[in-house]
Amino acid sequence: MTDTTTPDRRRSGVRRARQEHRKAPLRVADDRGSATAEYAVVILAAVAFAGVLVAVMRSGEVQQILTDLVRGALVP
Repeated sequence: MTDTTTPDRRRSGVRRARQEHRKAPLRVADDRGSATAEYAVVILAAVAFAGVLVAVMRSGEVQQILTDLVRGALVP
């Protein structure tokens, strides 16, 4: 089969397709990997919370409170 359309007609079709593409609403092309990014954010938040918890647990006052609590539970 041969293409019977003229070059001008083909160019106008391409031009029309480009114009329609520009008018089309923007769409999200692909959302693969979004769950992985969400997991990464959750893990970072958990690590930050663990860091704060370790810093609090190392303070002298908190260690004394926990020691007293354990001793009170073990000694009648």
